[in-house]
Amino acid sequence: MSWINRRVRGFRLIDLVAVGLLASLILGVYLAKTIAGGERAKIAAVERQIAAERARIRLLKAEVTHLEQPARIERLSETYLGLAPVPIRREATPDSLPELATKPIAGPSAPVAVTPDPMAIAPHEPPAPLAATTVIAEVAR
Repeated sequence: MSWINRRVRGFRLIDLVAVGLLASLILGVYLAKTIAGGERAKIAAVERQIAAERARIRLLKAEVTHLEQPARIERLSETYLGLAPVPIRREATPDSLPELATKPIAGPSAPVAVTPDPMAIAPHEPPAPLAATTVIAEVAR
């Protein structure tokens, strides 16, 4: 009697081995499908995140385009900085550059106020500790 025809509790040994292999294959396929489903969910989440980032990039590019409009920048420079286009009489031609290089530069009409250095005016000794304890938060009971 060979091991193929040998019987265990009324079943041939080859049938038991085949059922065991079939069960392990079913379990393996089920686990692979479950793992693949999890990976698919992760991939979908990353794709959603990429789509959201692309939409944000488009929004930021549109905002930059709006902020860089020449008319807007000109209006802001005139309103807040007092800048204006250079009058034609102040423009220099390439032929007049050597003449302009020899002229002395005029200083500002009004003196420029210097901002004091915060480190120079800061006190040298540390502040005194607080006299009383400070209650930050009370716990209601």
